[in-house]
Amino acid sequence: MAEIISTQNNRHVHGKKGKKLSTRVDLTPMVDLGFLLITFFIFTTTLTTPKALDMVMPDDKPTQSPTEVGNDKTLQLQLNGDHVVYYNGNDSLHTYKTDYAIGVRNVIQQKMNTVQHQFGNARETVILIKPTDAASLQQLVSVLDEMRINGVQHYVLL
Repeated sequence: MAEIISTQNNRHVHGKKGKKLSTRVDLTPMVDLGFLLITFFIFTTTLTTPKALDMVMPDDKPTQSPTEVGNDKTLQLQLNGDHVVYYNGNDSLHTYKTDYAIGVRNVIQQKMNTVQHQFGNARETVILIKPTDAASLQQLVSVLDEMRINGVQHYVLL
C-alpha cells in the first residue's frame, strides 16, 4: 500500500512554505498480480490444444487416372438437414432415409458387412458423401466422425 511520512519541522523560516511530505509506494501487490496473470495465461495457452479433423485432400494435378469402383462397393450418403438419404451405387431410384444419431452408423456397418461377404474385404467399401445446402457443418462432421469410428478407408466428400 502507499504510505505518507510527514516530518515536522519546528524551525520557522521566513516566508511561507508548505510541509514537505515524502511518499513511499509499496508495489508488492502489483507484482503479485502480475505473476498471477502470467501464470494464468501460461497454463491456459498450454492446456488447450487445437483439435482438427484429418482429411486427405487430392493433389492439384492428378498423376494417375481416376480409380474406378464397382457399384456394389459404393454407398452414397446425401445429407439433407434433419435426415440422411442413402442408396447403393448409382441406384438413385431406390433411396432410403435414416437419422444422424444411430442410423448412419447402422447403414455404414451393413454396407461394410455386405462388401465383406461379397468381396472378402470390408476395406474396399467406398462411401460418397454429398452435403446439400440444408445440411449443417455439425451434421457433416458427425458423418465424418462415423467414417473414422467404423474404420472406413475410402470416402469422398462431394
